[in-house]
Amino acid sequence: MAAPETATHMRRLRWQCRRGLLELDLLFEAFLDQGYAVLPGDDRERFNELLEYPDQLLQEWLTGKGRPDDPAMGRLVDSIRKAV
Repeated sequence: MAAPETATHMRRLRWQCRRGLLELDLLFEAFLDQGYAVLPGDDRERFNELLEYPDQLLQEWLTGKGRPDDPAMGRLVDSIRKAV
């Protein structure tokens, strides 16, 4: 099981999840509340990488209109979609 995150880390992560699109804000907020805590460490690192992608691409992936080329990133996107 993954180690619990510090409150400071979670506040920073929540801030990083604030995007230019309200739809993404809502998806990421729900995921942080419902699914992030159960992610293994590798997927938590991958989540940080995911937040580096542009909003338009994230919206395509998270609405099912596209899919990441990286299978591991695709599984993470699926986890986010299922958590909300």
